[in-house]
Amino acid sequence: MKKLIVFIVAVSLANMANAQFIKRMADRAKNKMEQKAGEKVDKSIDDAVDGKPAEKKSSDKKTEKDDVADNTESASGSTTTAASDNSNSTPATPSLKTYSKYDFIPGDKVIAYEDFSNTEIGDFPTRWNTNATAEIVTISEQPGHWMKLEKKGTFHAEFVTDLPQNFTFEFDVAVNDDWNSYPIGLNFFELTKDGDYTRHGAYFNYDDKHVVYLNFKPSVVSSRNDGASAIQTDGDGGPKVYNNVTFSNWDNKSNKFGHISVWRQNQRLRVYLNGQKIWDIPKAFHPTGKYNALAFGVTDAYRDGDFFLLNNMRLAVGAPDTRNKLITEGKFVTRGILFDVNSDVVKAESYGTIKDIANVLKENAGVKVKIVGHTDSDGDDKANLDLSKRRAESVKNALTTEFGIDASRIETDGKGESQPVDKSDTPVGKANNRRVEFIKL
Repeated sequence: MKKLIVFIVAVSLANMANAQFIKRMADRAKNKMEQKAGEKVDKSIDDAVDGKPAEKKSSDKKTEKDDVADNTESASGSTTTAASDNSNSTPATPSLKTYSKYDFIPGDKVIAYEDFSNTEIGDFPTRWNTNATAEIVTISEQPGHWMKLEKKGTFHAEFVTDLPQNFTFEFDVAVNDDWNSYPIGLNFFELTKDGDYTRHGAYFNYDDKHVVYLNFKPSVVSSRNDGASAIQTDGDGGPKVYNNVTFSNWDNKSNKFGHISVWRQNQRLRVYLNGQKIWDIPKAFHPTGKYNALAFGVTDAYRDGDFFLLNNMRLAVGAPDTRNKLITEGKFVTRGILFDVNSDVVKAESYGTIKDIANVLKENAGVKVKIVGHTDSDGDDKANLDLSKRRAESVKNALTTEFGIDASRIETDGKGESQPVDKSDTPVGKANNRRVEFIKL
C-alpha cells in the first residue's frame, strides 16, 4: 500500500513538471513568433521607404535560387520554367473574346522580324549589340528560342534602322516564376553614333536626342502589387511627357506571358498589353524626330535568379486599307492574323484584324469572299498545305461565330508554301509569306 502511494505521488509530480515544461516551451515559441513578426513589419516598412520590391511570401524552405524553377535549355544544359507552376503544362491560348476591346491592327508589310531561330542555344543573338550579356534559351511552356535578360545592360536591335511615321511593333515577354524585380525598358530613339545606344537602357535618358521611353513590370501576386508601366518622352532638350499606369492582366504567377503591341501614327502612340490599351498619347513622338533605333534595357535584379524573356518581335509598316483593297480592288492580304506554331489555333492578338474584316463584310452584305491560307517553307510540303487549309477554315469560324458573318458567304482554301511573295530563307521573308488572303468572289 505504501509503495502504491509513493508511485501515485511520483506520477503526479511528473505530470505537473511536464505541464510546466510544455507551458514554458509554448511561451518561448509565442515570444519568438512575436519577435519575428515585429522584425518582418520593421523590414516591410524599411523596404517601402527605400522603394524596394516586396519579398516573396512562401511556405517552402527553398532558397531564392531554388524558387526559380529551371526548365530552360541553355548552354550549360539547365532549363528554366518561365511561365507555369506546372512545368509540364502549356499555357492556354487566350480566346478572341478576351481581346474584345482590342483595336490594334498591325502594319501590312513586315520589315523586321526576330525569333532568334538563327542563333544557337547559349549564344548571344546575332544582329544585336549590348554592353552586358544575354543568351538564347528554350522553355518548356512555349516553342522557339527566347532571349534571356538577367544582367544590367542595354540590348540594341541592330536590324532595326528606321522607325517611320506609321509603324507597329509587337513582341512577347515573360518572367520567371515568382519574379519580383525592376521593370524592363523599351526605347525608340534617334541614333547618330553606334556606341550611343548604351545611353538608352532601363531608364529614361533624352540626352538632347529624340526618344520615347516605356517600361513594363508584371503584377507581383504574393504582395498584391499591380503591374505597372511608365512613359517618358523628350521635347527639344527636355522631358515632354511623363506618367505611369497600373494593370492586372500580366503577373508573376499564372499569367507570366505578356504580348505587347506598339502602334505609331505620326505623333500618336498607342500601347497594348495582352489586349488592354494602356497608353494612348496624342503627341508622344516629336514631329521632326528621326527615330531610327530600338533597344531594351534591364537593371540589376533585386534578387538573384529573376529574369526577362523576349521573343517574336515584329516590326511592320503601312496602314491596312481593308475596305478599298477588298471591295474595290478585289483582294486584301493580311499578316495580322496569327496562329500558334504548327497549329490552326488563331492567336487572340488577331482580334483587331479579324474585326476590321468583319466590319467591311457587314457593311457590304452582298459580298462573298474566299479565304486562302499561306505558310512559310519550313516543314513538309503536304503538311503545310493541310495546315494552310485548316487555318483558312479557322478564320472563317472566327468570322461566323464571333462576328455573326453568314457562313454561306465564305469559301476557304489553302496553298501551303507554294506561292511565296518574299524570300524563304530569312525571318522577315518567312513572316511575309505567312499570310491570309481574302478574295472577293
